[in-house]
Amino acid sequence: APAVSASLSRLLQDARALLGRDQHAAGLILERATRLLEPAPKPPAPAIVAPGGLAGWQVARLTRHVEAGLGGPILQKELAAVARLSTGHFARSFKQSFGITAHAYVMQQRMARAKRLMLETEAPLCQIALLCGMADQPHFSRVFRRLEGSTPMAWRRLQRAARG
Repeated sequence: APAVSASLSRLLQDARALLGRDQHAAGLILERATRLLEPAPKPPAPAIVAPGGLAGWQVARLTRHVEAGLGGPILQKELAAVARLSTGHFARSFKQSFGITAHAYVMQQRMARAKRLMLETEAPLCQIALLCGMADQPHFSRVFRRLEGSTPMAWRRLQRAARG
């Protein structure tokens, strides 16, 4: 909690300083501060086996498989084979267990990897897009904006400004 409080204080100071000069940047910083106050997201993998959902071993195998394959295409029939289910049964069971479709889960994982790479490396966005299995940078930017509410470049700048 002290780290969150310090980050929140820093973000609010930065937003106040930018308010007169760059309202857009100040707004982005305030959005970041708001996200700090939101409760932590639920873990993607269920801790308890949901009725009609996947077994624990299937969840574990699928999450490992997705993480290992984020740099390339991940097809639903491939995931169904990993879980040893037909594609139709897999799709229903996956959604029951994870609360989202397999495609949405894969995209969330791709964006999570992209965020880590944007924060931890100086790699250009076109390279990050390819490392995360996206077709190209424009595709990456469209998906990122839809899921995160800002472009990857704006998100990266905001995160770096927040870190000081």
